[in-house]
Amino acid sequence: MTASNVPLKEVIMGLVNEKQQLSYNELSDMMFSRGVSEGDLRGSLKELEDSKLIASRSTGGVLTYYVLQQEEALRRVLIIEDDKNISKLMALSIGKGFETGQIYDGGEAIEAVRAVRPDLIILDLMLPHKDGLDICQTIKSDPSTSNIIVILVSAMDPTSNRFKGIKYGADYYIKKPFDPSDLRTLVTIFLKKKGKRFDPLIDLPDEEGISKAVERSIKETGAYTIGTIKIDGLGAYVRRFGEHAGMVILRLISQLLQDSIKAKGAGVFAGFLNSDEFVLAGAKDEVSAVVDEITNEFTAVLPFILQDAGYKLLELSIDSLFESKEVPKLTLAYEESDRDQIKQRRNEILKGRGGNFQGDVGAYTYEELHRLFGMKDLDIKITRDANGVKLHIGKPAKDDERGD
Repeated sequence: MTASNVPLKEVIMGLVNEKQQLSYNELSDMMFSRGVSEGDLRGSLKELEDSKLIASRSTGGVLTYYVLQQEEALRRVLIIEDDKNISKLMALSIGKGFETGQIYDGGEAIEAVRAVRPDLIILDLMLPHKDGLDICQTIKSDPSTSNIIVILVSAMDPTSNRFKGIKYGADYYIKKPFDPSDLRTLVTIFLKKKGKRFDPLIDLPDEEGISKAVERSIKETGAYTIGTIKIDGLGAYVRRFGEHAGMVILRLISQLLQDSIKAKGAGVFAGFLNSDEFVLAGAKDEVSAVVDEITNEFTAVLPFILQDAGYKLLELSIDSLFESKEVPKLTLAYEESDRDQIKQRRNEILKGRGGNFQGDVGAYTYEELHRLFGMKDLDIKITRDANGVKLHIGKPAKDDERGD
């Protein structure tokens, strides 16, 4: 029970339901201020998860809880996997509460999809008679099936296949061997999350999460860093190949970041700045390891990206990728932020707000966050509304100009 004698689980559900999703850190701050112990909070959260009222997932180094819809009708999941043992494991992994069907031959997949009309498909890449990428492209290009959620699962080298899968409309890419609990959580949140459809790009920590990371960075001492990783050249790439091509690159970087942080068990924070930049924060060695890994992965996939855009793979040497004026330049660049400059910009922002901000300053807006990190004249901007996520292209950037 809480101090108000309202059962703790009801209080938690009310708080999470108010925003439809809430991070553990936000929730714990609220609960601890009411005298709730960490043990009681974690125990209640576990009971709520066991009761299928909420689900949790760690994205960008932040554990987030989502309210689940309580529906009488079972959502349909179709598993397309030729290995019957793995198919069985997938079915067991997602657990009860779904109507599950299984197909073992790629040649039968499209007919089954049109007959079953599943809400979600778990799709292997290597299948007999028709591969997973072809199936994904067919599903997502048909208006009658394009809204079906597709999770690609593969043991193949993910470097180029992840890019192609995202381009063809796949909602997520999981590498084999997969963690059954990860698959179950992903399926549950995709299908039962209350409110807007789950989007792995947009569900990276938003302005509230980034604001907390900024405030923490100001207080931290020692080997701690906060900075931005920018997709240099994305604006020019979008002007040349279109907005969809730009969204594919953003989703690719988002998933590479999430995978790297999860695989390394690193305490690294990653947030999305609604532009061509992501925020990274944490211990310097851990941030460096994540930056190195995703930079190497992106460098490896870049020839496939450009080949897909019409360039001949054999002509894409290292020199042509980074020196030729004819070939679009796409590179990842991490820039560590000067925390003294962040403090100075922060003071200017708070002064502009008026009032005395000695305690919690609350969340910054995206515009304020852009100022904090010295970003201006944004070339890429993301907006979100009832119609989904949109990419907007601005005027050509002046050599990625930054200012204080």
